Amino acid sequence: MPTTLENHPRGLAFSDALMREVKARFLLVDHDHHGRERLYFDNAGGSFRLKAAAERFAEVDAIPDNAERIHATAVELQQIQAKAADDLRTILHAKGGSVYASLTASGAMFDMVRAVTENVPGTNMVTTVLEHPSAFDAMSLYAGRLGRELRVAKSNPVTGGVDVEEIVRLVDKDTCLLNVIYASNISGAKLDMAEIVRRARAVKPDLYILVDAVQHAPHGLIDLEKTPVDGINLAPYKFFGCRGSGLSWMSDRAAVLPHHKLAGKKPDYWDLGSSAPWQFAALTEIVDYVCWIGKQFTDATERRALFVEGIGRIELHERALLAALLDGTANATGLREMRGVEVFLDHEDLTKRDLILGIGFGRIDCTQAVVEYGKRGVTVYERVATSIYSKRMLESFGLEGTVRVSPLHCHSMADVERFLEVTQEIAAAV
Repeated sequence: MPTTLENHPRGLAFSDALMREVKARFLLVDHDHHGRERLYFDNAGGSFRLKAAAERFAEVDAIPDNAERIHATAVELQQIQAKAADDLRTILHAKGGSVYASLTASGAMFDMVRAVTENVPGTNMVTTVLEHPSAFDAMSLYAGRLGRELRVAKSNPVTGGVDVEEIVRLVDKDTCLLNVIYASNISGAKLDMAEIVRRARAVKPDLYILVDAVQHAPHGLIDLEKTPVDGINLAPYKFFGCRGSGLSWMSDRAAVLPHHKLAGKKPDYWDLGSSAPWQFAALTEIVDYVCWIGKQFTDATERRALFVEGIGRIELHERALLAALLDGTANATGLREMRGVEVFLDHEDLTKRDLILGIGFGRIDCTQAVVEYGKRGVTVYERVATSIYSKRMLESFGLEGTVRVSPLHCHSMADVERFLEVTQEIAAAV
């Protein structure tokens, strides 16, 4: 039977049998590409690749044919692209609109911000301090270029996110664009997107809204029926897919705003140049995989229903991993109780968090801590205030740095216990 996420505030881990099957579908989960054992807990910076996605990428990319032809192979490539466009709508629960395939999700965000701000009247633009630079810098660039006020919502150092009220109070009838991240890639805090959209549109019903879903998409459900926005992007390489691909969806009204395109293409067409069919083929493999997980728990057959169940089960397993990291297991002490270790932005409600957390050590800085982890076969990442990718967010929380820990659902409880053992060893040694 389908599960309800709210019924499991501390998550629900995969069975051992399913965990083995999940791991078997990914590349390099327990070893690096040289065969050395390791724990890769830096999935917020990349993510494990599905074997099927990598294989399909190679298979489709080897086809020399141009999809803009009429022969049989070209038609096959067109069908691959059309199916994946439908699959992106399956992920998002989107109807209509336009799908935009780009080299990166960051590039797509700049394009979407430009189209809205150059063509929608207003005197101000609203975003948050927690945005990825691709969103924040795009907003800053066009605010400056167009002479508009950039309003920035502050973070909440308790939750690690941004409060709805803090965002909505900045929106008025003269706001041309609201750009907001779905979940922080520093703290893992999820923003209340449904409430943000509802309340912002109550202030200005025709407000344009863009959303960066790159961080959140692999970890939880997105439903544009409940959060109707005008543009949203994701990065397949962080979603079990391949690097070199960004995929975005735009509403019907956003898609026809003037933008870079060939004059002979339809008004809502955004791709420039020949498509790369492998981008689309790999996305379908991602959706197939999430639906496969769904099939383990429901008798539903409709693709969106299977995807919803699958991503929900991923979220529950990851929540169980997060709970174990924080509070430990029968075999390992949790980070909250570990001497010499501090958990930053540690909001108690795990239902409002994706599987990311930040920690610090009392006697070494986060960069040295990352080195110590590496010596012990664990890959994590230092977020420091000197980095263009971290400075603004960390300073908003009053932090100089953090060790970002970001496992993925293809990790097991045994992997978490190993990480906790290594962390305790580092804390005791330094």
